[in-house]
Amino acid sequence: MEHFFVVTNPRKDAELKTAHLIRDYLTRQGKGCIVDIGMKSPDKEGYTYNEQVEKDIDCIIVLGGDGTLLQAVTNLAEKDIPFLGINLGTMGFLAEVNKSSIEDALEKLIGNNYNIENRMMLSGKSYGRYGVKDAARALNDIVITRKGSLQIIDFNIYVNGEFLHCYHADGVIVSTPTGSTGYSLSAGGPIVEPKADLIVLTPICPHSMQNRSIILSAEDMITVEIESGRDGEIQEVEAIFDGCHKVPLCTGEKIEVQKSEKTTGIVKLSQMSFLEVLHRKMSD
Repeated sequence: MEHFFVVTNPRKDAELKTAHLIRDYLTRQGKGCIVDIGMKSPDKEGYTYNEQVEKDIDCIIVLGGDGTLLQAVTNLAEKDIPFLGINLGTMGFLAEVNKSSIEDALEKLIGNNYNIENRMMLSGKSYGRYGVKDAARALNDIVITRKGSLQIIDFNIYVNGEFLHCYHADGVIVSTPTGSTGYSLSAGGPIVEPKADLIVLTPICPHSMQNRSIILSAEDMITVEIESGRDGEIQEVEAIFDGCHKVPLCTGEKIEVQKSEKTTGIVKLSQMSFLEVLHRKMSD
């Protein structure tokens, strides 16, 4: 690799010390490096990153944690450039490089001593009264959950047009294998090997003892249709893509989720298997 684009979470990289360390190291090695500071957006949570990435960039290095990497993917996935996550926070599955091993990681990138895993993404398209409202992608998950109110919500789920169940819950998580170690896991979902090709459907705090996660084929189309509340009131919910992009939905509207044609390349430097990484995380 010759040309790098570094994005950083300014809350975790004080004074951009780590970003500048990486830039200076790569420059000394005769490599190109651009540093982009995440900018706070008034209409979005978190930070957004510059979409004007040079065409010759070989790798996007993300400083922060899994959340920062997901935000960077949201902004930059269309560039078809692989991502390397450097973890400046706590536990992370996507950002595998620790701060103490940055120089070793950069040496591997320069020496082309790495692998790239192409991770499955989800595509979500929401519909209102007048047709399509919004369309976006997610690497981890798409979460349909209540908006503001503490009330639980009612929604129907269909798989390939076939009715599955009417849920009375706090929401539902539609997850990729990569996202199975995120919110889905906290909600009781299974851990899935990240290179698997499937979709995990996990209800959030369902009001039934029979409701559990469901593993679906990656070729399935999942439709979540928002119903009226128990007393006939209009329900307001949100579809949240990777914790970054939010789409409002209400009673009578729906969102369709399926496997995206696009994948995200994640740079892997370690020779550790997923099970070994998982064992270490579970032992921390």
